[in-house]
Amino acid sequence: MTSRRGGNEIGPLAAGVDLGSSGIRLAVIDAQGQVLSEQATAYPSSFNNPSSWRQGMVALTRALPAQLSQRLGAISVDGTSGTLLACHSGGTPLGPALAYSLACPEQAGALAALVPRGCAAASVSSSLARALRLLASPTGREAEAGTDPDLLLRHQADWLMGWLLGDWRWGEEGNNLRLGWDLRRQCWAGELERQAWAAALPEVVESGTVLGPLAPGCAAELGLPGSCLVVAGSTDANAAVLAADPAPGDGITVLGTTLVLKQFVAEPIEGPGLSCHRLGGRWLVGGASNAGGGVLRQFFTEAELEQLSRQIDPSRPSGLHYRPLPAKGERFPLDDPDLLPILEPRPVSDALFLQGLLEGLARIEAQGWTRLAQLGAPPLQRVISLGGGARNPQWRQLRQQAIARPVLNRPGLSAAQGMARLAQRALKASAPTPKMEEPDPESKSP
Repeated sequence: MTSRRGGNEIGPLAAGVDLGSSGIRLAVIDAQGQVLSEQATAYPSSFNNPSSWRQGMVALTRALPAQLSQRLGAISVDGTSGTLLACHSGGTPLGPALAYSLACPEQAGALAALVPRGCAAASVSSSLARALRLLASPTGREAEAGTDPDLLLRHQADWLMGWLLGDWRWGEEGNNLRLGWDLRRQCWAGELERQAWAAALPEVVESGTVLGPLAPGCAAELGLPGSCLVVAGSTDANAAVLAADPAPGDGITVLGTTLVLKQFVAEPIEGPGLSCHRLGGRWLVGGASNAGGGVLRQFFTEAELEQLSRQIDPSRPSGLHYRPLPAKGERFPLDDPDLLPILEPRPVSDALFLQGLLEGLARIEAQGWTRLAQLGAPPLQRVISLGGGARNPQWRQLRQQAIARPVLNRPGLSAAQGMARLAQRALKASAPTPKMEEPDPESKSP
């Protein structure tokens, strides 16, 4: 576990929890947005084990000093977009979650019959595809037939939000786009509401909605005040955008286990592999590649990545043409569940091999920005980089060459900070307005 702490400010604080693909992060900020504490830990067990999400969060809140934890007024959670599980109405998981990167090509025909082509849920890499696989499992067949009204389908952030509240009925809108939620029409797309299992879908609320205080048992387990409000969060990539607070013309790239691109647009954009969210009253379009830092860690440790990167001269191309996917299948800029990695030939030099991988990732990012522009996104002026990969200056230079735009690295910003900012805004908005005292008529001057 790593942490950063400080500050002696007064007033209620806000916390953000980021459920990333490789671990959990907690940030606490004051009313002015100053980060007072930031901690991170790996998942206690496997990523697809919901109990691991809860246990990791408990460990982080319990590690907070009392002068911070007892002043928390609101908390919000983000999660990996698309990680889905089936659970009972009381939150008990019916099995492991299906990860965001899992494609279900066997559901292509069923998807075409359920939702319009081109929407975020129509892809075999969507949450809806994973939902159909869960419903086809032995535990889901009764719900599919309409005989088990107790079964729920919940995304990672929504499940943990349900645990905080002791109520699993809700789902935040951004996390549910790939399950079929239509943001513009504020309803489930296509034929979803007419399915026998429609009761398994969540009641969708807007990001930033205050849903209530912590459930008493949950507050005790976390070591937090029972008055702490639970605020509907967002996806991990959207949370990173909130932390970056981009200017017009800025694009956001999150360099984590996967490669995520985000950009604000004037009007919603739809397309295979795309997601279009509403964030702070604006439309945010983006896509997530399966490629990213995860494929680098298949070959190198963090120490090796740092050491070998120093040996790279970005001005001298490696001559290698890799497609650095961690396994078969891609979501964006190509939505192709059968796309294969290209990781050969491997040179003798590890530094040259790493350079080839980084160049391949830079090409995927450049293709992603080109794809967004083709679909109607505004001209890109510069890119702000977040995530662990933003600490790598050689990768930044390779990306800047591929994108042909300035690239700014901001590794100190995190999705957890973005969620804390969302929680703080909701806390301020929900605070009662002080009443003005009526003047005493007798005290007026004649």
